[in-house]
Amino acid sequence: MIVADTNLIAYLAMPSPYTEAAERLLLREPEWVVPVLWRSEFRNVLALYLRKGLIRFELALEIQAEMESLFRGREYEVASQDVLALVNQSECSAYDCEFVALAKGLGVRLVTMDRKLAASFPDTATLLTEVEP
Repeated sequence: MIVADTNLIAYLAMPSPYTEAAERLLLREPEWVVPVLWRSEFRNVLALYLRKGLIRFELALEIQAEMESLFRGREYEVASQDVLALVNQSECSAYDCEFVALAKGLGVRLVTMDRKLAASFPDTATLLTEVEP
């Protein structure tokens, strides 16, 4: 089991230089979990792609539905106290700290491509590019 942050989900869902690595990770570690917040963050990613004309509305809906299906039953609430404690000890956003709090609470790794997040929480967060192939 791993916690996947929103950028990892985006790399899995849409073509990018990291899509193949994300797909390999999913095959090797198929149980990805997320805080409920992921939905809003991922919608923001899709909104950016829509506004830049990179995807059509219908495709955005398909991608959102596919990712929601992948994470059905794997979404967790995160305690505000846990998130704020992590915010207090780092320069990371509360949004990012939700993923860290979930990983710490479950005792699993958070996989990300956010270098600041990985540097701030090296005991919890691992860059996708540093996950063993």
